[in-house]
Amino acid sequence: MIFIDLKAQQKLIRKNIDLNIKKVLDHGQYIMGPEVFELEEKLARYVGVKHCMAVSSGSDALLIAMMALGIGPGDEVITSPFTFIATVEMIVLLGAKPIYVDIEQETYNIDPSKIRSAITKKTKLILPVSLFGHCANFDVINGIAGEFGLPVLEDGAQSFGAVQNGKMSCSLSTIGCTSFFPSKPLGCYGDGGAIFTNDANLAKSIREIRNHGQDRRYHHSLIGVNGRLDTIQAAILLSKFKIFTQEILERNKIGSRYNKLFDNKRFLIKTPKTLPGNIHIFAQYSILVENRDSLSKELLKMNIPTTVHYPVPIHKQPVFKTNEFHLPLSEYISDRVLSLPMHPYLNTTDQQKIVDQCLNIISRKNGL
Repeated sequence: MIFIDLKAQQKLIRKNIDLNIKKVLDHGQYIMGPEVFELEEKLARYVGVKHCMAVSSGSDALLIAMMALGIGPGDEVITSPFTFIATVEMIVLLGAKPIYVDIEQETYNIDPSKIRSAITKKTKLILPVSLFGHCANFDVINGIAGEFGLPVLEDGAQSFGAVQNGKMSCSLSTIGCTSFFPSKPLGCYGDGGAIFTNDANLAKSIREIRNHGQDRRYHHSLIGVNGRLDTIQAAILLSKFKIFTQEILERNKIGSRYNKLFDNKRFLIKTPKTLPGNIHIFAQYSILVENRDSLSKELLKMNIPTTVHYPVPIHKQPVFKTNEFHLPLSEYISDRVLSLPMHPYLNTTDQQKIVDQCLNIISRKNGL
């Protein structure tokens, strides 16, 4: 058994992938070729925004978006401590200070009720993470941001395809960013990402920043980066995008099936919850369980792989370690969270085996 089955997906679309790559090899426009612009147009239409800018990674998407917003030294950015390090890494690279707000118990996303008290005169941005495929509560977050005149940037690296109150992830705030890392719901065969906005001025800045700050060839109006998406990766994403909607439906079915199979044992395992108005895409299927590490080792003996997203909250990482923030829920979740195999091609037999073995091990350890 494997954690994410990219080979099954590739088998389904390999001919189209080969055809698209051949087109790039034939026309030879490896940087900013026509496939990049075709992808941007399709993704913008899918998300429901005016502008999509394809970039070199999800990390660069966050970096470029914050550069376009003017985030810099001395600024404060409110975000979650329970996320992949790139969220905070990009804040710090720009000389800004991350201000951590603890997470909700149900979704593990930033708790909107704690944001207002974290805002100061130095606050320049709110950066919620839509974790595991479930959007943060943008209705409330945007309302608070509006009161203080702050932009909101969604880190949608794990939530591309998710829906909240009829709107797609990456269309829910001032700017939305996502990642096309291979293991993501829509992933390429390398690094990639995208930035989404309805703001024409921000879109112009983002397009310039991703290409060394150029507004035209060899004329640099801004400090920028080399943040372009390779044409071959765009070609691969165009192939994958053809089946993306069906894969999202499958992810949702598999996530719901996991919940149903675990249903009568929820006193032993906490399963993911989907809040009203949301469509969860289950980029990961993550449970909460006591003795997480012991369970993971036992499952591996039975050829069931697991992983932990994330074992150490950002404020406890050696490079960022600080005692400035009291974040008990993030620390509690980090000690107990465990991600089980999750992908659109997970069959019912394997899924039943995963659940049965989880419950057998946990029941045995609890003397049940």
